[in-house]
Amino acid sequence: MNWREFKQAGHWPTLLSAFLYFDVSFMAWVVLGPLSLYLTQDLGLTIEEKFSVVAIPILAGALLRVPLGMLADHLGPKLTGSLAQMVVIAGMAYAWIFGLHSKLEVELLGVVLGLAGASFAVALPQASRWYPPKYQGVVLGIAGAGNMGVVLDSLFVPWMAEHWGWQSVFGVLLIPLGIVLVLYMLMAKDAPETRAPVTLANYANVLRDRDTWWFMFFYSITFGGFVGLGNALPLYFTNWYHTSGIAAGLMAAMVVMAGSMARPIGGILADRFGGIRTLELLFVLVALAYMTVAMLPQGPAPVVVGDAKVAGWALAELPGIAWLAVAVFFLSATALGMGNGSVFQLVPLRFRNEIGVMTGLVGAAGGIGGFFLAKALGISKGMTGGFMGGFTVFAGLAVIGLFGLMAVKTRWRTTWGAVSGAQV
Repeated sequence: MNWREFKQAGHWPTLLSAFLYFDVSFMAWVVLGPLSLYLTQDLGLTIEEKFSVVAIPILAGALLRVPLGMLADHLGPKLTGSLAQMVVIAGMAYAWIFGLHSKLEVELLGVVLGLAGASFAVALPQASRWYPPKYQGVVLGIAGAGNMGVVLDSLFVPWMAEHWGWQSVFGVLLIPLGIVLVLYMLMAKDAPETRAPVTLANYANVLRDRDTWWFMFFYSITFGGFVGLGNALPLYFTNWYHTSGIAAGLMAAMVVMAGSMARPIGGILADRFGGIRTLELLFVLVALAYMTVAMLPQGPAPVVVGDAKVAGWALAELPGIAWLAVAVFFLSATALGMGNGSVFQLVPLRFRNEIGVMTGLVGAAGGIGGFFLAKALGISKGMTGGFMGGFTVFAGLAVIGLFGLMAVKTRWRTTWGAVSGAQV
């Protein structure tokens, strides 16, 4: 790809600010994943309740993407994104100052944090509208790579909660949120193309198209798997491999970093070889990885437990089975991240004039997929004492996704794909 031509094709300050905006928003959205190890300990929640708590922001983010996308089409992405960020900052400031004293308060905060997850419906269309079709894979891959905010959470949140207490974590995260809000307001520009106001009728129209449902299903597997794992892995590692909170965060960071960094690569490969061909391979890898994880036995518990708030194996002490799990999850997250980029190489080619609507719908489906992954793991652990059931279900969904691609690829390539001007 000609990077000089790419830089001149659109508006790079908007692309950069959309990336930063999505990055810190994603960081706020999934903060309850690693923080749940400490927060839920103080509240005395059961294992199923813990997985439910980390799933609430994912579901709220999914449900809020459609109305936020509609608002962005009416008010413009920049104003909508700025207002949403202010609400998230206010919610986190409340948790920092007053604390959270019940499961209900945590769930209500999760709904507010869901608004940060809904930023997907603002950042991606805002960047996409500046660039021609042949660059959609790499543009949406770069903007979407802001999901590496989950990496920052996994790296630093457990350490901060261990040493400073979980409440102070919210105060620290207000700093990057505030800085990026200012940068976003200064750098981002809405594309000059005229936006047609989006109504519920527009959503109803695209929902009548069967391709919409295929894209939603594919993204519920790829993005749903990524965000679901990002939120659930700290709980999984501490329960299944008896790790300390800090070690669990570092293990999760290794995994989710792979998915975050792979998203632009998936977009580039989809631009080069076609999104369908790329997704077919990735769904095979995802299914194999999920089934491998489902079969892994539980790790041994340490004989001597330290005095940490969430005690267990330190990273340097991890048994081999725990490292094997990290390696398999790393492969799975890489495939899921590349799948995210591949799906959004195809969406703008099929629905160029409805990209705002489709980003909201497809993004919502991704969030719902993440919610069900986290819930499935919690239910599986509560009912069977293990996680095999939850991972097996999502391996099956990846297989169904593969057969779905085989069913639609000929029609896609000979209809809208043939006139798209890009690889399909």
